[in-house]
Amino acid sequence: MAQTDARKLDQGDRFPPMTISLLDGSVLALPDGLNADFTVFLGYRGKW
Repeated sequence: MAQTDARKLDQGDRFPPMTISLLDGSVLALPDGLNADFTVFLGYRGKW
């Protein structure tokens, strides 16, 4: 099972680096894969 840092982010904190596998088979590296000054990240892990 993957281990994660469960610390909540506060305003102004940098988003922790991670990679996400997308449905089309590509991979998105966060936060470096985004080219926007501000981003809203909504994650849904589904049912485990």
